[in-house]
Amino acid sequence: MARKEHGNPILRQLIKERGIKDLKDIHDLVKEMTGSLIQEILEAELDNELGYSKWDYRNKNTTNSRNGYSEKTLKSSQGEISVKIPRDRDGEFEPQLIQKHQTDISTIEDKILFLYSHGMSTRDIQKTINELYGTSVDDTMVSRITDKILPVLREWQQRPLEKAYALVILDAIHLKVREEGTVVSKAAYVAIGINYDGYKDVLGIWLGASEGAKYWLGVLNEIRARGVEDILIASVDGLKGFVEAIGVAFPKTEVQRCIIHQIRSSTRYVSYKDRKSFIEDLKHIYKAVTEEEALNALEELDNKWSEKYRFAVKSWRDNWNELSTMYKYPPEIRRLIYTTNAIENFNRQLRKATKTKSAFVSDDAAMKVLYLTTMKVVEKWSQPLPGWGTIIGNLSIYFGDRVTIKK
Repeated sequence: MARKEHGNPILRQLIKERGIKDLKDIHDLVKEMTGSLIQEILEAELDNELGYSKWDYRNKNTTNSRNGYSEKTLKSSQGEISVKIPRDRDGEFEPQLIQKHQTDISTIEDKILFLYSHGMSTRDIQKTINELYGTSVDDTMVSRITDKILPVLREWQQRPLEKAYALVILDAIHLKVREEGTVVSKAAYVAIGINYDGYKDVLGIWLGASEGAKYWLGVLNEIRARGVEDILIASVDGLKGFVEAIGVAFPKTEVQRCIIHQIRSSTRYVSYKDRKSFIEDLKHIYKAVTEEEALNALEELDNKWSEKYRFAVKSWRDNWNELSTMYKYPPEIRRLIYTTNAIENFNRQLRKATKTKSAFVSDDAAMKVLYLTTMKVVEKWSQPLPGWGTIIGNLSIYFGDRVTIKK
C-alpha cells in the first residue's frame, strides 16, 4: 500500500537537511525553532506597536522607531533559549509574550500542550492562558507551540518494537477531519500490544479514511518493519479485511473476534422486544466450557430464531472460525482475548479528548491530540496485567518455543 505522507513538507525538508537521526537531534531542532518562533512574535509585536513593519518607512506615521535589542535568556521546556528583545526609541514598548521581568516560559508552553491534549479549542486555550498568566496568545501561536511535538510524534510512530507480543488488540475510533475544503469522516486505528512480561503498550495509531485487507496489510507490514516477528493472538472487533491481512503478514497468529462486538453487531437485526431474550440465548454460546457445547447452543439458537432473525444467527455461523478460538484456552486466557475491553478503556480516553472538536483542521491536528492523550494514558501502565504469571505459563504450554520468558 502506498504510504500517505502527512505533515508539513517544509518541516520534513528541514529534518532531512539537518540530518535528524535521534531524539537529541529533534530536541536541538525544536529548541532552535522555539527560539526563532519567540523572536518572530516579538518582532511582530513591535511592528503592531509602531504601526509599520521593519524597513517599511513609507507607512510610518509616528516619531517613534526601533532602537536595537536587549539580550535575554529564557528558561523553557527545551532548556535555556537566548532571544533578543526589540526596543523602541521612546521606551514605551512592553512585549506581551515575554513580560519585562519574565525569564521562565516553560509553564506557558506546558500548559498549552496540557490543555490541547484535553481537546480544548484554540479559543478556550487563549482564554485560559490569558486568565492564568495575563499573556495573550493567538491561534497561530497555539498551533506553532503544539506543532513542536510533530517530529517527536513521528519518531514515536516509527520507533522499534519488541520482537514478539503475546497479544495485540486492534480497534478504532471515528472523528471528523477537514480535507480539501470538506469535512470527511476518518478512523483512528489503534493497536495495543501486550508483551511476554505482561506490560501493555500502544504500538501505533493510524489515521485512515477506509479499511480493508489492503489497508490492514499495510499497517501490519509497517509493524513488521519495526521489528515485530511474531504475535501469538490478535483480538479484533470484526474490522473488515483484518483476518485476511494478518494471515499474510503473520500467518501463525491466531485471531479472536471480540464477543462483545459480535453481540452488538448481531442484535442490530433483532427487534427491541426480542432483544433481551435473544441475548440470554447467546450467553449459552459464549459462556460454554467447550466448543462442542457452544456449537450445540448455536444450533438451538438457530432452531429458535433463524426463521425470524436469519441474519442475526447467520453472522455467528459466518464468523465462527474467529469467534471459537477462545475455547481451546483456559479461563484466564479467554477473559483476556474474548473481549477488546483493554483497548475500549483506552479509546474512551481518546474519545473524551476529541469529542469537543466538531472537525479537526487537518490530520496533523487530530494526531497531535491523539498522541498527547496516549502519552498521558501510557504513563500509568507501569505494572503487568493481574495474574500474568498464570497466563504466560498457559501460553507457553500452548505455543511452546514461540514464548520466550526473560529470566
